[in-house]
Amino acid sequence: MSDERLSRDGWLLRIRPFEARGRWYRRWLRIHRWKDRLPEAGALFAGGMSKRQLPALDVAGLELFVRETRRAELAHWWALWCGPVFVIWNPPLAAALLIGYGVVVNLPFILIQRYNRARTQGLIERMTQRTGGA
Repeated sequence: MSDERLSRDGWLLRIRPFEARGRWYRRWLRIHRWKDRLPEAGALFAGGMSKRQLPALDVAGLELFVRETRRAELAHWWALWCGPVFVIWNPPLAAALLIGYGVVVNLPFILIQRYNRARTQGLIERMTQRTGGA
């Protein structure tokens, strides 16, 4: 996907009010305790970027990081949405197991991307307010 398409949140990717700049994930899911234990494969793909570290601490670097969290979240949503296709050629139990596996494998990564994006967008807002929108 182009950077232009990833420069804004659509309906699916929009951070919801309950996410409260990532505080919901931290308080209720304790995401800060386990997120770094999961693998990060963003840099494995051509043009990809690891999301373990911020590319830069200025607004442009943070916006790049936010775009990459959108790209990663969408990739995991797409993998998750493929699950119902397994119903076509698998018996019900196998389809249910495959769909369950898809949820277990992809949902934590979706949550991590949303947590990181919510926190980073809050940081961008604060930096922009401090510099007067520059």
